[in-house]
Amino acid sequence: MQPPNQPQQPYGGQPVDGNPYAAGPGATAPAAPTGNPYGDQPPAPTGNPYGDQPPASTGNPFGNPQGRPAPFDGGAPFAPAPPASPVRNGLALGVLVALGAAIVASILYGVLLGSIEREFGYAAIGVGFLVGFAAAKLGGANPVTIAAAAVFSVGAIYSGQLIGYAMVMSDAAQVSFSEVFLDHFDTVTRVWKEDADFMRYLFIALGAIAAIGGAKKAG
Repeated sequence: MQPPNQPQQPYGGQPVDGNPYAAGPGATAPAAPTGNPYGDQPPAPTGNPYGDQPPASTGNPFGNPQGRPAPFDGGAPFAPAPPASPVRNGLALGVLVALGAAIVASILYGVLLGSIEREFGYAAIGVGFLVGFAAAKLGGANPVTIAAAAVFSVGAIYSGQLIGYAMVMSDAAQVSFSEVFLDHFDTVTRVWKEDADFMRYLFIALGAIAAIGGAKKAG
């Protein structure tokens, strides 16, 4: 039986039972190991070997360092093509109108000559004026439109006279107009040349001059 009040062996005393971690009297026992062999070592790397290096390139060699979108990297689309010039549109319209007016005038002129069965030279002046006036009225009285109207009026007068000759010849031969004009066009032109005189060529020239006057009148 032990005596009362016998001092007990504290945990902080001498090593007991071979405990190498026991400290001296009054000392605090060290904390148990946590299983981390590195102790207070710096944290493990995150897997980025470059640390605080700048972000990787996006693959665009033309990238803009200021952050603005590169021209070929999904930036703003290309600017649309500028609209066609009004002057160019007016020129094209004037030439087309002159051509259309010349075709219509040549048919009317030819029907007139074939109906009266004689040449009516002054009508050639009216053909030229009509072509020039219509072309300049819709396309503008510019030099290109006026020149086109003069050229087309000459063709309209010549074609109209051929139509008139074909109508007269078809009536004389009792055949259709299309047969004479299409199948015997060389004969029609030969007869026209044989009948042509100075006054005929003069009226053709006057038709071109009238086209220029009609274009200026419309402008």
